[in-house]
Amino acid sequence: MHIQIVLFDGFDPLDVIAPYEVLHAGGTASDGAVTVELVSAEGAREVISGTGGLALRAVGVLDPGRADVLLVPGTSGRVGGPGEAPEDEAGAGGSKQDETGTGGSRQDEAGADVSQQDESVTVLLGRTLTTGLPALLRQAMDDPTVTVATVCGGSLVLAMAGLLEGRHATTHHLGLDMLDATGAHAVRARVVDDGDLVSGAGVTSGLDLGLYLLEREVGPRIAHAVEELFAHERRGTVWRARGVAPAVL
Repeated sequence: MHIQIVLFDGFDPLDVIAPYEVLHAGGTASDGAVTVELVSAEGAREVISGTGGLALRAVGVLDPGRADVLLVPGTSGRVGGPGEAPEDEAGAGGSKQDETGTGGSRQDEAGADVSQQDESVTVLLGRTLTTGLPALLRQAMDDPTVTVATVCGGSLVLAMAGLLEGRHATTHHLGLDMLDATGAHAVRARVVDDGDLVSGAGVTSGLDLGLYLLEREVGPRIAHAVEELFAHERRGTVWRARGVAPAVL
């Protein structure tokens, strides 16, 4: 099983690192049956997160044809006000104008782009729509052999691109109403399995989502071994659209 974890400007580092470590450990425990890499829509590059200018390196290009699982993280930024939309802070081109009107990004003393540190989660999510990422995600969603997984606001990246209408998914609890408004069926659960779409809720759910993917794709013995290694027990019931619908409690 080969997993590609997608990096894009403003991503949340924990959304990436938590499942990456779990899946990498799964590869070790399974003698190489699981492989994982960091990618971006643009190919190999340093990608700056939305947390303190922390950067991770994408080692290759996002390629749904090579991936068995494609994992999309959310973003890290300030929580926007009610009704705040991407265009409130960024134009259609996706960049803010600086005081000189050049549209250049602000940089710290080391030369790192820190402009996104002051931007809201919704702005950073919306900016992904101006890149090549949505087309690649659509390609993955249209391929029944590829499982698309998301952590936290990663499901909103898909939803804002019009890819989750009628699908069951979850996201960070602050984004559930927004997810539902896109036409997806928002589920208040830590992990939601909707077949070839598996989504995790808040940022730490990336650990649980990674463990669940190991259990589902490689087997419970590998998942249990990684649980023991990380001293972490998966939380909650994985929600699926199966069985008797519950009455109102």
